[in-house]
Amino acid sequence: MADTNNLQDRVLTITRTFNAPRKLVWEVWTQPEHIAQWWGPTGMETRVEEQDFKVGGNWKYVMTMPNGQDFVAEGTYTEIEDFAKIVTGANFRPMTEGVTLSNLFEDEGAGTKITFDVIHPTAEYAQQQKDMGFEKGWGSHFDRMQEYVSTLA
Repeated sequence: MADTNNLQDRVLTITRTFNAPRKLVWEVWTQPEHIAQWWGPTGMETRVEEQDFKVGGNWKYVMTMPNGQDFVAEGTYTEIEDFAKIVTGANFRPMTEGVTLSNLFEDEGAGTKITFDVIHPTAEYAQQQKDMGFEKGWGSHFDRMQEYVSTLA
């Protein structure tokens, strides 16, 4: 049985590089008018119901699925380093709860690299999320973000 306290076994990571300056990528990730344009898997529309972007501030995004059902994503920011790092607790109801999202923003040439870690409470939960399609679901988010950023850059 895996050691559920081993961080490496509890983290799922996606890394993407965007052809845009870090300031723009940061704004797209943090400002409600931008978030509503790309957040969520392909086929979902997103409403930003709350975005209190500060340590201790809450965020809540409601994604509407093609069948009309709402999917709620929400959390509380625990760490923010301007233009470099965002850490937040997160729940994605009804599928994923009690995770931590850590986003690192770094310059990569003229572009911006994001390292997106989702930290799960246990290794088993991380594996379950991976098996449910973590890469495909979050990959779709980042594909939409890339498309949106390219219209602004």
